[in-house]
Amino acid sequence: MAGKQGERARRRLSTGERREQLLSVGARLFSESPYDEVWIEQVAEIAGVSRGLLYHYFPTKRDFFAAVVERESGRMLAMTAAVPGVPVREQLTAGLDTYLEYVSAHAHGYRAFHRADAAGDQSVRKVYQRALAAQERQILAALAADPEFGAQAEDRPDLRLAVRGWLAFTTAVCLEWLRGSDLSREQVRDLCARALLGVLRP
Repeated sequence: MAGKQGERARRRLSTGERREQLLSVGARLFSESPYDEVWIEQVAEIAGVSRGLLYHYFPTKRDFFAAVVERESGRMLAMTAAVPGVPVREQLTAGLDTYLEYVSAHAHGYRAFHRADAAGDQSVRKVYQRALAAQERQILAALAADPEFGAQAEDRPDLRLAVRGWLAFTTAVCLEWLRGSDLSREQVRDLCARALLGVLRP
């Protein structure tokens, strides 16, 4: 009887809901353990589904990992979205606080993602490129709407490249910080903030 009830409970989830459930489990596991120590069987067991069903949604473990990262990138973008009317300087500090808190809490997944990107993993590279483009657009839009930086943003054809370089810088700083830097989170935040503000100076 309990088994049949469990089967009925599993069938209540739509395709989208089931996919979201699997990605949520994956995000937790990849944040807690190195990539090589996360097993598809473990994900399926926690989610209460068969391994075959998980592979139906994600053909390989790498596909699953890339989908988890894409989901988490979208969540991070939403968490650091620009707030209309709030100066960029204030938003930069708040956004970096949120970002660094996430990086610290998901250190294993963050490192695994950037290692895979550096190794040229195509499934991860596509996710990285989409996330990078979205971050660029979000930052550039916030700058364009800001009273302090809006005017110069229109006259700076190099600004997009500068923002992309800053995002690469921030990633490199975060990876080094996770290796055991003596800097506190606040010091890392201030370092990254100063770097962007320095780029924005005429």
